[in-house]
Amino acid sequence: MSIPASKILFQDVSILDSTGAEPYRGDVLIDHDRIVSVGALAPGAGDGARVIEGRGRTLMSGLCDAHTHFTWNNSGDLDGLAALPVEEHLLFAIESARSYIDSGYTMCLGAASAKDRLDVVCRDAINAGRIPGPHYLANGPEIAVTGGELVKGITWFADGPEEMRKAVRRLIEIGVDQIKLSMTGEEITGTQRAEDTYMSDEEVAAAVTEAHRRGKRVCAHARSAESVKMCVRHGVDIVYHASFTDEEGMDMLEAAKDWIFVAPGVNWLVATLYEAGDFGYPQEAAEAAGYKRELEMATAAMIEMHRRGIRVLPGGDYGFAWTPHGTYARDLQHFVERFEYTPMEAILAATALGGEIMLRPGELGKVQPGYRADLLLVDGDPLADITVLQDKDKLHYIMKDGRFHKETPDQR
Repeated sequence: MSIPASKILFQDVSILDSTGAEPYRGDVLIDHDRIVSVGALAPGAGDGARVIEGRGRTLMSGLCDAHTHFTWNNSGDLDGLAALPVEEHLLFAIESARSYIDSGYTMCLGAASAKDRLDVVCRDAINAGRIPGPHYLANGPEIAVTGGELVKGITWFADGPEEMRKAVRRLIEIGVDQIKLSMTGEEITGTQRAEDTYMSDEEVAAAVTEAHRRGKRVCAHARSAESVKMCVRHGVDIVYHASFTDEEGMDMLEAAKDWIFVAPGVNWLVATLYEAGDFGYPQEAAEAAGYKRELEMATAAMIEMHRRGIRVLPGGDYGFAWTPHGTYARDLQHFVERFEYTPMEAILAATALGGEIMLRPGELGKVQPGYRADLLLVDGDPLADITVLQDKDKLHYIMKDGRFHKETPDQR
């Protein structure tokens, strides 16, 4: 990452500011790590700044992935997540962190780590400037009850309320930012069904109470209708998947929309159903396991959540062979094509809502004075074609905290 000039001026850009306003032409001035002026500059404000000629290209906030796994290692073998030695696994996680920011993602929320401290180590190294990566909130291994795990080798087990409290305390001790509960199954396991709920109310309540008492949030792998309702009842902050949410659960989520987030991880469903055949899981097997039905149910659920104003964010489960790292912006396309979002709404979900889920709504996710200078200069219009954000060659400049992670020399 380059050492910045104290001032940088993006001149004559199309400003997509993530307030919901239509893009407009203007200038954006950066001073150190902050945006100081957007639109028309005061006379002399840009004096001494390094100038980037925008020529009408889109300047927008960096993106957020709300369900990140640095340690998912592009394998088609779930058990391979546990088998990879820790030294190689750390190197892969470092590469994943770089892949996210290479792809224009400046905010990521960790959704589980395959080994105890890998997320924490990566977060700390990013914050110290030792490795490139997004603003990151680290997780630890997910917690499951006996018989309710998705992948045994990457899971901590806790049965009953007291063991849940102890597991939460141990994870907080290793330095995580949030706790992950694995509450339901996943069809690809062949044994754990997505509509089965393995945790009890008492176990979920104990985990959330302990985490919140210590200032940590809780996220949950929760596909079943009952698990979604348990999440709302007991204060789980971030619900992953929520595919089978029923009417009662939808009403509960709507009533809780000021504090709860949903991240469906839709690309996992799409790719597992249609694109995993080359990796040993053909479409016929995926349909037989229930993935076609789940995608249909999840699509209907997310359309309804969007209609009700529930905060739904893109991102999730990238890092398997058929959902490889570096393809993260596919989620935005799915939001538009499957969930009936406009391109603007999809971008707001990935930027402004990203600042909210990262707990920094006043400084991340918008192109506004006072916000951190986490910016993308895009050769194209994402509102006309949301897929442009999947083309890394179109991301001419990537900036985080006022420092260029990527510059395209022939566009200077």
